Amino acid sequence: MTAPVRTRSSEDLIRAEGPVLAHNYHPLPVVVARAEGAWVEDVEGRRYLDMLAGYSALNFGHRNPALIAAAHEQLDRLTLTSRAFHNDRLAGFAERLAALTGLDMVLPMNTGAEAVESGIKVARKWAYEVKGVPADRATIVVAAENFHGRTTTIVGFSTDETARAGFGPFAPGFRIVPYNDLAALEAAVDETTAAVLIEPIQGEAGVIIPDDGYLTGVRELTRRMNCLFVADEIQSGLGRTGRTLAVEHERVVPDVVLLGKALGGGIVPVSAVVADREVLGVLRPGEHGSTFGGNPLAAAVGTAVVELLETGAFQRRAAELGTVLRDGLTGLVGKGVVGFRARGLWAGVDIDPALGTGREISARLMNEGVLVKDTHGSTIRLAPPLTITEEELLDALSTLERVLVGAA
Repeated sequence: MTAPVRTRSSEDLIRAEGPVLAHNYHPLPVVVARAEGAWVEDVEGRRYLDMLAGYSALNFGHRNPALIAAAHEQLDRLTLTSRAFHNDRLAGFAERLAALTGLDMVLPMNTGAEAVESGIKVARKWAYEVKGVPADRATIVVAAENFHGRTTTIVGFSTDETARAGFGPFAPGFRIVPYNDLAALEAAVDETTAAVLIEPIQGEAGVIIPDDGYLTGVRELTRRMNCLFVADEIQSGLGRTGRTLAVEHERVVPDVVLLGKALGGGIVPVSAVVADREVLGVLRPGEHGSTFGGNPLAAAVGTAVVELLETGAFQRRAAELGTVLRDGLTGLVGKGVVGFRARGLWAGVDIDPALGTGREISARLMNEGVLVKDTHGSTIRLAPPLTITEEELLDALSTLERVLVGAA
């Protein structure tokens, strides 16, 4: 990376945000100015190893050369038409994304929350037109501790009071059951159920991995009860866990897959609902849309992302380095780490609360040149770009150990 353009200091920029930015985030006090691969630089030129990767939006690293080239090429040709017209990039993107997931059709959107909202609409429409649920009676079963976004519909079926409080009234039609509990799920599903919407791995909750057989059980139950299995793979998908999709660890094929974050390569917001024709075929012109969904720039970048995944190299890399990550965290248990959950290059690490909150540990790591993000309590999340090297990953784990020893 070349030296960043010197403008205002980190302190000045952070102070300037206070009066003009809504306080919907509480970022760590680092002001990033440039980035490349697994590294970022702040405005003073200090370098940090990025172990968060934009909540998996940067699976392929900052400014991945193949993705940047695709974006540059498309910027010189065409960026937006709206879906009032066709564009020459969308069909190819949809064909390749459908093939990558093993499903038939693609509904392109922009953000992850839009994909979830779109999936909810499609599931309800399918319930009325295909399953025969009486009008306005469709229900969707979700899991406690879920994170699917922050629109008013989605926070209405969250169990996180920080996300919910003060934003009601909420839309009806959702039933919440404990995650990883097939008996509770079966009790909640009935003739009105349009879909079961779950994360194959709960990211915001602390990288919670269900028991072996849970996803298979969800698939069997939804088939038996004639409702849709909607898998939110917005964080877990596109290589993060060592497979293209996290459901592949149980060889499960959902009816609907929700994708986002990494699909835009860290360049533009791109999301998608991917499903079989029987499901997405219920939509007709005028029933759903998006001015920017499926725009040529997004389709070009999304196609380049799919090309990277078609080789399988990133999935293999995440699986191989995931073993390094798991071994390293195992060695830290009893040394400030009280437990962890990991799959591929994704881990939720529970720190001894006596050593500090997750926020405090994240700040100490930042001071040592490693960026992570806390979640509930004293848990931190690790999700580096899949381009990270083994040496960089081991250095990050060594830094974590040093921070924990220093906090003891």
